[in-house]
Amino acid sequence: MRKQDFPILNNVVYLDSAATTQKPQVVIDRLTKYYQEENANVHRGIYTLSQIATMEYEKVREIIAGFIGAKEKEIVFTKGTTEGLNLLARSLGETLQQGDEIVLTVMEHHANIVPWQQLAKERGVILKFIPLTSDYNLDMKKAEELITEKTKIVSVVHMSNVLGTINDVKKIADMIHKKNGLLIVDGAQSIAHMPINVHELDCDFFVFSGHKVYGPTGIGVLYGRKELLEGMKPYQYGGDMIREVSLNEASWNDLPWKFEAGTPNISGVVGLGKAIEYVQSVGMENIEKHESELINYFMKKIEEITIIGPENNRGAVFSFIMEGIHPHDVSEILNASNVAVRGGHHCAMPLMKELGLTGTTRASFGMYNTTEDIDKLFEGLQKVTEVFK
Repeated sequence: MRKQDFPILNNVVYLDSAATTQKPQVVIDRLTKYYQEENANVHRGIYTLSQIATMEYEKVREIIAGFIGAKEKEIVFTKGTTEGLNLLARSLGETLQQGDEIVLTVMEHHANIVPWQQLAKERGVILKFIPLTSDYNLDMKKAEELITEKTKIVSVVHMSNVLGTINDVKKIADMIHKKNGLLIVDGAQSIAHMPINVHELDCDFFVFSGHKVYGPTGIGVLYGRKELLEGMKPYQYGGDMIREVSLNEASWNDLPWKFEAGTPNISGVVGLGKAIEYVQSVGMENIEKHESELINYFMKKIEEITIIGPENNRGAVFSFIMEGIHPHDVSEILNASNVAVRGGHHCAMPLMKELGLTGTTRASFGMYNTTEDIDKLFEGLQKVTEVFK
């Protein structure tokens, strides 16, 4: 689907979209246009170029709000999912007391574990982890036991970057809201693969990275319910998040600029806006249908590999092992066939330990992948088998 729109794919079978997606030509062109025709700082200049840059920058907030069912003032630009989660840990952490509880899951990316670990050490907060069932889904019965009146925050990945599992975050939202706590959803993997409506998910915060959804690196989005963002302290200070400063005091700007200190990644924002428009032009439902067909095709071809993840209720991310062969060796041999996959722990060491693994090989798909790409992957895996006979 639309493979011709991605110039880099002329040279490689790219199966590492969970790490970063490739960029369509329209996004590349939009970045070039910004630097050639619109480059100026935003919000500060009264001259025409600055006004154009500001208008294009703020227009993207409207695009993203529409894309995920939010309001413009609920959209905060960040560097990516990692910064969004760190912002929440720092700002929400100010309200937590010793003995309060935060519930995570064992399938989290390091970016959704380490900020909470550090907060727990600093403030005496207790971390709990929802375990997996034997079929690589979250144990929802255990989740109900772990989420108690002491639970202030649940932070959970929407779609696992290792297992491909799609978590029922709406069900978890119901659990935590009954206890008057907050739900944070890490949407880094889900954002490019399925329609997202933050109100339907009933989450309080949703974070994602632009480079996972066909946009530039170094730009991300934090959605937060307006009333919650208004009550939170800023994460960083200086620049555009300031309303007024004296030698001894300072006051903060309105939402969402209160959380956007310093000169922002303006080119990244406008590039992300173009990426979202591109995805909308293709149609998220069409992308979801196409990737579902790829998932079914992949599952039918499994022979000498063991999939680490669920058979159903999954996204287009496949981690697998080949008995007696290290994932790095698998990746290197596939690379010789011009097939790009990821080998390692995928920034999920606790999950690997839970599964008794040191790592896996991972093939992850995007809208641009085809059944022919999957065929080439399995041809490459046959070569791996032959090398290690």
